[in-house]
Amino acid sequence: MDRYISVKGARVHNLKNVSVEIPKNSLTIITGLSGSGKSSLALDTIYAEGQRRYLESLSTYARQFLGELKRPDVESIEGLSPAIAIEQKTVSHNPRSTVGTVTEIHDHLRILYARVGIPHCPSCGRAVQRQSLDEIVEGIFKEFSEGSRIAIYSPICKEKKGEYKKELENLRKKGYVRVEIDDHVYDLEEDLKLDKNKRHTISLVVDRLKVERENASRIADSVEMALHEGNGFVEIGLIDAKERKIFSENFACPVCGISLPEISPKIFSFNNPFGACPRCHGLGYTMEFSRDLVVNEDLSVLKGSFKAISGSQDSFTMKMLIRVIESLGESPDKPFKDLREDVKNALLFGTIDDITMKYKSEKLTYELKRPYEGVINNLQRRYQETQSEEMRYWMESSFMVQQTCTQCNGQRLRPEALAVTLKDRNIASVSDMTIQELFDFVQEIHLTEHQFEIVGELMGEIEKRLKFLVDVGLDYITLSRYAMTLSGGESQRIRLATQIGSGLTGVTYVLDEPTIGLHSRDNDRLIKTLKNLRDLGNTVIVVEHDEEVIRSSDYIVDVGPGAGVHGGEIVYQGPTQRLIEDPPERSLTGKYLKGECSVPRLEVAGNGDRGWLTIKGASRNNLKNIDVAFPLGRFVTVTGVSGSGKSSLVMDTVYPSLKNRLGNSKNPVNTEVSLEGWEAIDNVIVIDQSPIGRTPRSNPATYTGLFDFVRDLFSKTQEARARGYSKGRFSFNVKGGRCEACQGHGMIKIEMQFLPDVYVECDVCKGRRYNKETLEIKYRGRSISDVLNMTVEEASTFFERIPVLNRILELLNDVGLGYIRLGQPATTLSGGEAQRIKLASELKKKSTGSTFYILDEPTTGLHFDDVSKLVKVLKRLVELGNTVVVVEHNMDVIKNADYIIDLGPEGGARGGEVVISGTPEEVAETRFSHTGYYLRKLLNPVR
Repeated sequence: MDRYISVKGARVHNLKNVSVEIPKNSLTIITGLSGSGKSSLALDTIYAEGQRRYLESLSTYARQFLGELKRPDVESIEGLSPAIAIEQKTVSHNPRSTVGTVTEIHDHLRILYARVGIPHCPSCGRAVQRQSLDEIVEGIFKEFSEGSRIAIYSPICKEKKGEYKKELENLRKKGYVRVEIDDHVYDLEEDLKLDKNKRHTISLVVDRLKVERENASRIADSVEMALHEGNGFVEIGLIDAKERKIFSENFACPVCGISLPEISPKIFSFNNPFGACPRCHGLGYTMEFSRDLVVNEDLSVLKGSFKAISGSQDSFTMKMLIRVIESLGESPDKPFKDLREDVKNALLFGTIDDITMKYKSEKLTYELKRPYEGVINNLQRRYQETQSEEMRYWMESSFMVQQTCTQCNGQRLRPEALAVTLKDRNIASVSDMTIQELFDFVQEIHLTEHQFEIVGELMGEIEKRLKFLVDVGLDYITLSRYAMTLSGGESQRIRLATQIGSGLTGVTYVLDEPTIGLHSRDNDRLIKTLKNLRDLGNTVIVVEHDEEVIRSSDYIVDVGPGAGVHGGEIVYQGPTQRLIEDPPERSLTGKYLKGECSVPRLEVAGNGDRGWLTIKGASRNNLKNIDVAFPLGRFVTVTGVSGSGKSSLVMDTVYPSLKNRLGNSKNPVNTEVSLEGWEAIDNVIVIDQSPIGRTPRSNPATYTGLFDFVRDLFSKTQEARARGYSKGRFSFNVKGGRCEACQGHGMIKIEMQFLPDVYVECDVCKGRRYNKETLEIKYRGRSISDVLNMTVEEASTFFERIPVLNRILELLNDVGLGYIRLGQPATTLSGGEAQRIKLASELKKKSTGSTFYILDEPTTGLHFDDVSKLVKVLKRLVELGNTVVVVEHNMDVIKNADYIIDLGPEGGARGGEVVISGTPEEVAETRFSHTGYYLRKLLNPVR
């Protein structure tokens, strides 16, 4: 028994009292149709119980902060070791989080640069050198005029927490009199009490004196004492002035006289005030008001050219604008674009000269004489002064664009940090390298014997972490890349690399589809990584649909046979090879692996020649100024290895370019890009994997519009009409019919401070969302809550006589979502499920036949059989005359394309070019295309 993880009687979600044995220290795949119960078994049963048992082993004190984890609905689990889940969730939505911070490689680089980096003057670029006492004294006479009254300070601490009782007492005993704490000067004889939880800046006041040559000896003595107390640093400033000149025994430019702050790891952190660029505060970008978004140049001021200004022509602001235009000799009736340039600038950025304006209201008349502020300047001032988050959001979403910081050029750090180099590279330029380039760079660093003693071990750790990222197929990403731009698969593989680096053994790892976003070419590296994790002495359980990964496993658990209520059973468990050779009758996975079933290649009804959408000069990210043409009215796939530029082309170039032409868009796009043939398109829609809602209120019924019709039905029942209940009574978003204890959520959010929020079932309504009176209204024996708890499949049968409802439910069934519940909270839906709900919502709309649809990896979370359904749905959109562009790695989808655009040939800097464009057959014949190689094997299988 010790050789197996034995699960008995699992009944979580749709699992039907199943029992399964998983061999330890093996690579086990749990597979099956979408919604069959794979994640319920792997994550919600095995991982959840492993985590619960670990937390139970902690002290009572620790557990009070973590709360109680609910025990999964299972009779017993034996042989379970501590469990770690590596899921599909994006790492972070915080713009301060990057690949470097998540992997902690940036932290290692900060230490490396602090210890062996060569500081340079940020002004002239010369390597800085230490200053002697005489040089510092001479520098004071140069910096401050003769007769100036200065104070000599010794910095004790900067922005650090603590009470500093001992330090202040020691200074008093040494005979010092004054100390400056947080910009206030205190006598050391006072009883000073500092808040230990607040950050303090403390400077010792060593001396106050005039800058005179006869005081040179006293200045030198005071500076020497200050350097001694301040660990080699001294600050000089005019008395009562905040500005200080820093001198250092450590580093200073002999030409410019610029002294650098202490070269410590925190100066290289963009998340620390000491290291962050003072303009963008370490974000690398700023939000700026855009002229294009503030003003509509086709309209006159009188007709409302300024979008931020509302009100009649009699309003004060409008009268001021009219007065500015008239005082400069122009007419307010002229379209903005026809005004002189100086008039435009005056309206946008203000005037230097006074503008005289008489203003008359109902009660008073007055004359105003002052310079005009300007519309953009006014918005800028209000944005900086407002305390309202709603006002900030309105301005950011309506009138502002994200622009690279002009001070640090997107490098996030202060000039002093960027002036420290290693092999002529600063830490920001190193972070902009791909992982492979950085790995090569680190290996080429030659250290002296003394330097190696200091950072040799650190260098080894950096190399090891970079090698793990290369091994999981992430050699094309950069450390500076924002974590929120990573796909679910990329973020999962980053965590996988981190876990391998930790070197843990005896652990149960549970992974959820690590192949997301990975090209078939890179699967071998991932499989090798998973096997390495197993060989360390761990049990690796992977929820996966990828054929190569399944075939490489030791053991398979196939859950099914169907999805939802038709799943939840163990169809097969045993060695992988046995399933491939002799699959059970009910195992769809086995039939696909053996070749008895396959995803068919569907032909689509021809739409004739609808023209082409051609984009020229695409150069976003790693794209190399390429020209690409998309056939309209066709099913197009954009392929290529990970990091080849697919998303840069489709999501960052084509989509915003089309959006700019078809409607307003605040997303900047390369102005060099030209777009031809877009006139044949009337709308562009991205169907991505972002959640359909961010709270439990959102669900498939509300998103698809189905719930409106359901509420109509309930409000028309005899009992509802007798009680006077309207449609609004059956909404859980407004007062009246909902449960007020949970405000219609069915769950109550408990904030866990430093942990993620936890949702628990409402005690009053027991998760049913409505109050007792509302639940008494029944339609064909079911309450509104019962309907929300139905699966799509159950609801399809229940509402089969109501065409408008049945059509929406059939579409959800068609995209393989028959198993989800109508009221299932959006927070519990996977990215793939959310995407398919959006797809069904698009299908129910009346088609114009000229829509340009964009999908990014829609096969995420799909079994072979579900991929077949998805292809049919996408082909249906094309049959209606629309264009469907899919960024995809799944070969079964790619072989069904009418046209393939293959990017590459590699990822990162070695990608960004068009390798081949054409039909699947043409791509398959291309010998230098990675996609072509795997497509050739699929189209011409060797049995």
